[in-house]
Amino acid sequence: MKNLEVLGLDEKKISSVVSGLNQLLADLHVYYMNLRGLHWNIKGKSFFQLHEEFEKQYNDVASKIDEVAERLLQLDSKPENRFSELLKIATLKEKNDIDAETEAMQLILNTLKVLIASERAVIAAAGEANDEVTVALMDDFLVGQEKAVWMVNACLA
Repeated sequence: MKNLEVLGLDEKKISSVVSGLNQLLADLHVYYMNLRGLHWNIKGKSFFQLHEEFEKQYNDVASKIDEVAERLLQLDSKPENRFSELLKIATLKEKNDIDAETEAMQLILNTLKVLIASERAVIAAAGEANDEVTVALMDDFLVGQEKAVWMVNACLA
């Protein structure tokens, strides 16, 4: 028996949720690698603080990647794991050679804007599909990301 049958979710209604989660999964992978690059390449007076902060952030994103992939499996979909395929659907672009604090913070802020918009779109689709679990997952993501936006903006001020 399919998961969706047991969960009581309509396959047609859930297709837009799956599509949104696949998009989010691709963007989270790109964000993860961009954060790794920031962690490795940051320079300047804030090096020690930012080096540690970027590590916390990419560990958080790795956890989100896993949660999104597992939710896709729960919705009878197979998450993509090939980076070449993820890059084809990702909205975010790979960034390289960012080593300055302001540029790094601006990249994070721009990325959060994209992720938040994607998550809100998934919430809307999940709401229409009566998929409260996906709504709750995205709500959890937004709580931390909205706080991060405030903190990054404070850093840039």
